[in-house]
Amino acid sequence: MKAVIVIDSFKGCLSSREAGDAVEKGILRAIPEAETVKIPVADGGEGTVEALVDALGGVFEEVEVHGPLWEPVLAKYGIADVDNKKCAIIESAAAIGLPLVPERLRNPMKTSSFGLGELLLAAISKGCQRLIIGLGGSSTVDGGIGMLSALGYRFFDREGALLCPCSGEAVPRVASIDPSLADPRLKEVEFMVACDVSTVFADAPSVFGPQKGATPEMVKTLTEGMLSLSSVIKRDIGVDISINPGGGAAGGLGAAFSAFLKGKLRPGTELVLDSVGFDSFLDGADIVITGEGRIDTQTALGKTPSGIIKRVEAASGGENPIPIIAFCGSCALGEYPFSEVIPITPPGMPLSVAMDPLVASRNLSEAAFNYFRLYQK
Repeated sequence: MKAVIVIDSFKGCLSSREAGDAVEKGILRAIPEAETVKIPVADGGEGTVEALVDALGGVFEEVEVHGPLWEPVLAKYGIADVDNKKCAIIESAAAIGLPLVPERLRNPMKTSSFGLGELLLAAISKGCQRLIIGLGGSSTVDGGIGMLSALGYRFFDREGALLCPCSGEAVPRVASIDPSLADPRLKEVEFMVACDVSTVFADAPSVFGPQKGATPEMVKTLTEGMLSLSSVIKRDIGVDISINPGGGAAGGLGAAFSAFLKGKLRPGTELVLDSVGFDSFLDGADIVITGEGRIDTQTALGKTPSGIIKRVEAASGGENPIPIIAFCGSCALGEYPFSEVIPITPPGMPLSVAMDPLVASRNLSEAAFNYFRLYQK
C-alpha cells in the first residue's frame, strides 16, 4: 500500500510536518510494510514557510525589518530550490501581521506594509530569483504603497511633496507616482502570490478594514482613497487594477503585486502544491490522507483539503479516483466530499486537553492506526 500524507496543520497545536509524522506513525504500526510519502502543505497563510521549507529541504533566514507601526521586527522566511531556481518563501504576516499590533493600537490608517518590501529586498539580495508570497494575516489597508515605497517607488501628494512614510492615511493623498527609482533587480524576479480571496481593490477597506481596527469613518476614507489611487495607478503605471479579482487581498497588496511587480495571483493551496510537485507523488498511490483541525463549511472555500480533492480528482481523470480520507479534530459537516472523515478527539475530551500538542499527536496517530489496521485495498 502506498499512502500519500498531505495534511494541513492543526492550528494551535500541530504543524503540517508534525501532523504528517503522527499519521505515518499510526499507519506503520498497522501496516509495517506500507509505503508512506509525507508532503508538508499549507494554503499560503500561516505555516506556509515552515511547510515549504520542510517539503523542499530549504533553510530558514531571519532579517530585521520595520513592523506595521515602524517598530523593529525580526522576520523569518525560507529559501529553497524550486524548478532549479533559488526561491524565497515569505509570509507577509511575518513582517506586517495583525498579531504584531497590540489590539488597542490597531488602526489601518497608521499601519504600513513597508516592512514587507524590506523583506522582499532581503530575499532578492540573497540571490532569490522567484518569490512565493502568502498574503494572509496582514494588519494593513494601505493599497501596497508602503511595500512599494520600500522598493523604491515614490508617491507624491497634490503639492508635489513626497509621501513618506506611506501608511493607510497616505492612500487618499496620492496624486502621482514615480517608478523611476524602483530597484532594477525587481525586473529579474518572478513573484508568485498566494491569494485566496476575490475581493477587488476598492472593497478592501470594507471587507478587511474592520478586523484591522477601522472605524466606519476610516472605511469610508480608505474606500475613497482606494478609488482615487486606482485611477492614479491606471494613469501613471498604465494598469487598470479596479476590477481584478484578488486585488483587494491583504488591504490592496494583491493589486500592488500584480500592477507593479507583474505578480501572478493564484489560490494558495494550488501554488503550494505546484511548488512541492504534488502531482508526481500520486503515481501508484492507493490512498491520500489529508485533514486539518476542524472541517466545516470553510473547508470547501479554498482551504487546503479542498485543494487536495481537486488535484487528486484531476490526476485520477475521473476514473477509479484515489480515495481521500480526512482526519480532523472535529467535524461540523453532515455531508463532505471525502471518502471518509475521521475525528480524532475521543468523546468527552475537553478542548483544552485535545489542543495539547502531545495529546493531539497521540490522538492523530491512534486514529490512523485504528483506521489502517482494518484497511483493505
